Amino acid sequence: MITLPVISKRDIRKLSADELKAFMVEHGEKPFRAKQVSEWLWKNTASSFEEMNNISLATRELLAQHFVINGVAVQNQQLSNDGTIKSAFRLFDGNIVEGVLIPHDTRMTACISSQVGCSLTCKFCATGYMDRKRNLDAAEIYDQVVRIREQCESQYGTPLTNIVYMGMGEPLLNYANVVESVRRITAPDGLNMAPRRITISTAGIAKMIKKLADDDVKANLALSLHAPNDTKRNEIMPINEANSLAALKDALQYYHQKTGRKVTYEYIVFENFNDTTQDAEELFQISKWLPCKVNLIEYNPISNADYRNTGDDKLVAFHKYLADRGVQTNVRRSRGKDIDAACGQLAVKEKAEVAA
Repeated sequence: MITLPVISKRDIRKLSADELKAFMVEHGEKPFRAKQVSEWLWKNTASSFEEMNNISLATRELLAQHFVINGVAVQNQQLSNDGTIKSAFRLFDGNIVEGVLIPHDTRMTACISSQVGCSLTCKFCATGYMDRKRNLDAAEIYDQVVRIREQCESQYGTPLTNIVYMGMGEPLLNYANVVESVRRITAPDGLNMAPRRITISTAGIAKMIKKLADDDVKANLALSLHAPNDTKRNEIMPINEANSLAALKDALQYYHQKTGRKVTYEYIVFENFNDTTQDAEELFQISKWLPCKVNLIEYNPISNADYRNTGDDKLVAFHKYLADRGVQTNVRRSRGKDIDAACGQLAVKEKAEVAA
């Protein structure tokens, strides 16, 4: 008996608008059908061809014969005491990534992942102790936002307002898919979210920061700084060895010159590591590179590392040092610590891999 090879179907959301139109025409369909299908996929976030009820059954069957929709499903979710929701998202190939809905009085924020695992090995971050298995495609990133938006509306009865690419992975090492996901999220025929409500966070890939500027990507930029000099940054963030603060200064100034946008510096304040007056002074000097704001972040301990959060008195003094010198500075209190959903804690646990 001859065994025929299994031909995997392509995810229809990987087709460009022109490719989808060409497919329709090739199979005897009117070109406008491509736009209808696209609206179902992106604007109406259809997870199956059966949902496309203004398209004929024959056309839906044609699509199902040739394509699949590799949607992202919520495998399980946890609700924190402070209202934060962490989700384990199951991908079509069985891999798991995590995302978080962070409720606040004035905003509802989705923290989403861009990679399965991470390759950067930041010493304080749980994801950094995982292997990077693969990049997420644009639709998988998009689907995380859709699923978290659904949670936001069902749990809190309010719309999702903000998106931060601060989950698992380094967004700028998955550049094309991240940028495409931003385009889809902000498009009128997508989720139609305002670009100013979206922030891409990076550990610091200098050449890709410049590319963001050259491509005029419609999103805000945050740099995970976490140390005010190369010696300390090399210790906790090995990526700094190839992307020094001098290189990042050049890239960020280029970015601001091209886009006119401020940059946010994210700075976790570790006890007895980067919480002294001298550290604050060095951070102040960095703040003079270009218009910026600084977010001081509480550290959330993980089992793999010995770092600890600085004391409240030092945090207050650190904040005051910067604020007194005119730096726009905010203290970001951690949310979701009791369910390992806070900054730096995302890592797929064994319990997240049990089928719902």
